[in-house]
Amino acid sequence: MSKQDRIGPVRPSRRRVMQQGAALSAAGMLGAPFASSAFAQGDELAPYRSAKIDWKQAAGQEITVAVIPASYFENLISLQPQFEALTGVKVRFEKVPPGQIRQKAVLDLSSKTATYATHAADPMYFPLYVANKWVDPLDRYLGDAKLTDRAWFNYDDIIKAWREADSVDGKPYGIPYDGEVTVQVYRKDLYDAKGLKAADTLEQLVANAKALNDPGNRMYGLALRGFAGAGQNMYIYPSIFRSFGGQWFKDKVLTVNSPEAVAALTWYVDTLSAYAPPAVRNWNWPDIADAFSQGTVAAYIDAHSSAAVITNPEKSKVVGKIAYARWPKGPSGKRVTSIWNWGFPINAALSDKAKAATWLFITWAASAETQARTSWKFAGPAKRSGINRVSLWKSPEFAAAMKGAGDNFIPAALESLEHDTDVDWRPRVPQWPAIGDTMATAVQAALVGQKKPKEALDEAQARIAQIMKG
Repeated sequence: MSKQDRIGPVRPSRRRVMQQGAALSAAGMLGAPFASSAFAQGDELAPYRSAKIDWKQAAGQEITVAVIPASYFENLISLQPQFEALTGVKVRFEKVPPGQIRQKAVLDLSSKTATYATHAADPMYFPLYVANKWVDPLDRYLGDAKLTDRAWFNYDDIIKAWREADSVDGKPYGIPYDGEVTVQVYRKDLYDAKGLKAADTLEQLVANAKALNDPGNRMYGLALRGFAGAGQNMYIYPSIFRSFGGQWFKDKVLTVNSPEAVAALTWYVDTLSAYAPPAVRNWNWPDIADAFSQGTVAAYIDAHSSAAVITNPEKSKVVGKIAYARWPKGPSGKRVTSIWNWGFPINAALSDKAKAATWLFITWAASAETQARTSWKFAGPAKRSGINRVSLWKSPEFAAAMKGAGDNFIPAALESLEHDTDVDWRPRVPQWPAIGDTMATAVQAALVGQKKPKEALDEAQARIAQIMKG
C-alpha cells in the first residue's frame, strides 16, 4: 500500500495549540458575548453533541476504513479531525480502487482478520456477507439507545431504496453513505431545435435518437454503457430487462433467458447498433460522459452523478445546454432505475469495543450534518450530489449547490429515487459476483455481434445453473 493510500489525522502544531489557548484566554477575559462570536466556528462539533449519546464511549480505539479514491470520500476524509475530536477514536483511511475493494473486503471478511472495521460496500455483496455471517445486523445498533439517538440520526430519512438495497430479509446490514440514481440526460438545445421532448417510453427514446443521429457530422443519437462488467453493462441491462417485464426468478429458479430477457437484450443491441458511436460497446460511463460533453452524443442514460463531468466548464462544450428526465417506461409500463449506493457495514470479527467505535463512525458519516458538510457546505469545488437523505435532497441549500447541473436535475433524480427504484433490479443472491460476471460477458457478446441475444443468454443460463448448484 502506497503512502498516498494512508490518510492520517491532521495534527495541529505546538505553536498553533498555544496560539489557540492564548486566544481562548483573551476571549474569556473579554466576556461571553465576544467569546461566543470569536469561536462560533470553533463550536463545529455542537450539531453532533446535540445527540443524546456519549460520543466518547469508545475513545482510544483505532479503526481502519476502506473507501474508493473518489471525491465524495475525499470530502469525508477532510473531516476526519472533527470525528476524532468528537469521539477520541483514531481512524485510518485506506483508499482502494473500485475494481479491488470488493475482493479485498471479501478476503478480509472471510479470513476474519478484521483489517477493515468497515468499508465502502457494494450493495450486491450484502447477500454474500450475510450468508456467511461476516457482517453484523445493524438493527441492534439502531435500537441501542446508548449507541444511537434515533431522533437525531433519523434512519428513516435515508433514501428508502438505498436502505432496502443494504438490507437482507428486512434487516439492515449497511448504512448508505453515498449513492446514485440512473436518469436520462439529453441536449436540450438539440431537442428543442427538432421539437423533441424527453422520452417517456423506450420507444420514444429510440425515435428521438433516430431524429438526431447524424454520424457523418459526428453526432450520435444515444449512448449506453457497453463495457463488460457486473457494474458496467450489467448496470444498464437489468433496468432494460425489468422494464420489459423480466423477472429474475421463475418458480424459484434464477432465469436469465426468458422471452422478456431476449427481447430486452435485442432492444439493447439493436438500439446501440443503430444510434450509438461504434466504440460504445467498450465504453464505461466516463467515456460516455466525455463524448456527451464534447458534443458528439445527443442523449444517454446513466448515473445522475455524471453531471459533474458534463458540467465542468474547463472540459465541457455543452454547459448550459443540458436537461434531465426519468428513465423511460419499458413495454411493461415500468420505469426501473438502479439502487446503487456505497454503504458501510460492521465487520463481525471486530471486538465489541471496536464495533462500538465503528458504529459511531458510521452514524457520524451518514448523519445529516456530515452529509451537508461534504456537499453544499464543503469548501472545495466538488459538492457531493449523492447525499443520502430525502430531507437534504429537498433543501434549498442543496438546490442552490446543484443549480449549475442543468434543467430538472433534482426533480428527475428525486422522482426516480422515490418512484422508479426496484430493490430486485438485479438478482440479490450470494452468488452474485459470479453471476454478474457471467451475465456481463453474455451481454457484451451480443453487443459486439459475436452471438445472437438468445444464444448468448442460453449459454449464460447454463453457466448460472451450475453456479447456483455450488
